Amino acid sequence: MARSNRKSELPRKLCAACGRPFLWRRKWARDWPLVKFCSERCRRARGPGAMS
Repeated sequence: MARSNRKSELPRKLCAACGRPFLWRRKWARDWPLVKFCSERCRRARGPGAMS
């Protein structure tokens, strides 16, 4: 049976560093509530104390 998820149905968040919206990704499935940045680049640019 095929999945019927469309991109428009996926959860979204705003990046804490750049403010752009980003969509849920399969690799983030376990820790989606903890994800705050759209990319590794934004996470690094924010600095070491950003996750608290």
